[in-house]
Amino acid sequence: MVKDFFIKYIYPTAIFTGSIIGVGFLSLPYITLKVGIWPMLFYFIFLTIVVISIHIIFAKISLKTPDYKRFPGFVGHHLGKFPKKIILVSETCGLTGVLLVYLIIGGEFLTVIFSPIFGGNVFTYTIIYLGTASIFIYVGAKIISRMNFLALLALVVILGIILVKAFDHLQLANIFTGQALFTDYKTLFLPYGAIMFSLWGCGLIPEVEEMVIGNKKSLKKIIIAGTLISSAFYFSFILVILSITGAGTTEAGLTGLTGILPYGLVTIALSIGAITTLLAFIAQGLLLKKVLMYDTRVPELPAWALVCFVPLGLFLMGFNSFIPLISFIGGFLLSIDGILILLMYKKIGGKKMIVYPLMLVFLLGMAYEIIYFVK
Repeated sequence: MVKDFFIKYIYPTAIFTGSIIGVGFLSLPYITLKVGIWPMLFYFIFLTIVVISIHIIFAKISLKTPDYKRFPGFVGHHLGKFPKKIILVSETCGLTGVLLVYLIIGGEFLTVIFSPIFGGNVFTYTIIYLGTASIFIYVGAKIISRMNFLALLALVVILGIILVKAFDHLQLANIFTGQALFTDYKTLFLPYGAIMFSLWGCGLIPEVEEMVIGNKKSLKKIIIAGTLISSAFYFSFILVILSITGAGTTEAGLTGLTGILPYGLVTIALSIGAITTLLAFIAQGLLLKKVLMYDTRVPELPAWALVCFVPLGLFLMGFNSFIPLISFIGGFLLSIDGILILLMYKKIGGKKMIVYPLMLVFLLGMAYEIIYFVK
């Protein structure tokens, strides 16, 4: 009985939660510092409801779609060839952006860890990080996704240890250090893209559905539980980091702990963070490599080169601040995914009273990101 419960609920929920939790949450304390804790709480409640709704809708679509398809296949099956081409471009751009985010964070983590010992700058450690990842992407590494889940689990554990060790450093007043939302209109929608990026988990829903064959009624409960656990973890992380670092909170969250907590503990946390981003970079790089090879028919060697060196080129061009990047990916590219999901839902007979309000949320998010990036 216990074994069945674990197989049917606990394990799929853990896998789904692990697929959601990524480096995006590291930006959330800094964004909270910019907008204030109460507006951030509002965004978390509102967007968690939105994302759960989209996850459930996509699960319904998944149940009405032939098994062993992924998102582009879903779009092609329900909406036709042209929307499939749109999502292929969006997915390629999105994966490239995600790789750039991992490159920025990974290089920064390595710099904080090793530069006090060996010297060197961010560029040096970013090249080392990319060189390591590119080898694994070239040869392929099927075990990476499982290792990534374990690394994420280790990161969660070390954050728990940090909370215990940092108890004497906690200052609850620091949580309210951030400014009020309406003191700067430019920050009005700042949390939207980052939270969407951090909570989005549609990509793994078809795999979770395949894991619960014979018990597909549990899919909705697994999706809701996984999204809520991720949301609760993120907000707890915000409270812990802000209460420790206050006005000194950095864009990457963990790096601001340097000089406040014991060096060894921070180094371990940053090391696990670096490993986590490296494994995620490799996993996403392998996925993008397959997309280029199989969906756009790019030969393997050029596909590998594009996967590894386009993010580096963007980094060298000055795209080295990861909050604007995750905001754009979450606010614009994932909004395209959300709109296509709603169109598929409408195609299978979904309720219009659900489709149109959610579509409006995505359209407003896209509009904000366009205006933000133009400025």
